[in-house]
Amino acid sequence: MCNLYAVTKGQQAIRELTRAMSDRTGNLPPLPGIFPDYAAPIVRNQPEGRQLTMARWGMPSPVFALKGRNSDPGVTNVRNVASPHWRRWLGVESRAVVPFTSFSENEVLADGSRPPIWFALDASRPLACFAGIWNRWTSVRKVKEGETTNDVFAFLTTEPNALVGTYHPKAMPVILRSQAEIDVWMDAPAPDALALQRPLPDDALVILEGVPRRMMLVKPDSVLRVRSRSQPALPRRRRVTVSTLTMEVSSFVNWLIVAARRSVGSHRA
Repeated sequence: MCNLYAVTKGQQAIRELTRAMSDRTGNLPPLPGIFPDYAAPIVRNQPEGRQLTMARWGMPSPVFALKGRNSDPGVTNVRNVASPHWRRWLGVESRAVVPFTSFSENEVLADGSRPPIWFALDASRPLACFAGIWNRWTSVRKVKEGETTNDVFAFLTTEPNALVGTYHPKAMPVILRSQAEIDVWMDAPAPDALALQRPLPDDALVILEGVPRRMMLVKPDSVLRVRSRSQPALPRRRRVTVSTLTMEVSSFVNWLIVAARRSVGSHRA
């Protein structure tokens, strides 16, 4: 299950790839860590053409999943498109594409930790899209929020290819790599569109190195490296604890104070 991804390309690149006719996202910053229920850009079908807008990640859960619960955070990944719950949102009017530049699954290490592994089409992290669905839904997503009405989305998953399956053997997102594939997903009859629910070729993705695992921030493309499946994992990075971070911030503040005093002394002299 993919519950973390990034989109670090700008609005213009998204509009060009998806042929979006309008843009409601405002000033869209890079989004290096998108988690469930976060607002993220999607491109959806509208009567006036494709529209780039923001929506919350998580479609309404099936009724059986809500038994005994007083809130619904939503479903992020959709696999069983034959389910009556999901079939109602497979029409053209409910289809969307979800721009991304990299996505993450967890690597289970010998010590039991599960650091994220980041995947992309290549080391430059080119823009691509997940095949998604969207809807406007009224529900209680968080108890403290109460009932709210939101545009929400999820994306389809499928069997993993060999690379993703090494870390997550159950599924991978349905990825659209070209304008032609995006057009099919957005405009074609359901049987043709759902033919895109298939894994990418085994060599279509790479693993990115140089992405901080604890902070979930994506470094600039220029410092990322590609790790092939045959290479061993790099040594685990130093873990930054709250106490370590506090000490580092304190040291930096002290340095600023000393620098300011020196500056004042030089001006007096």
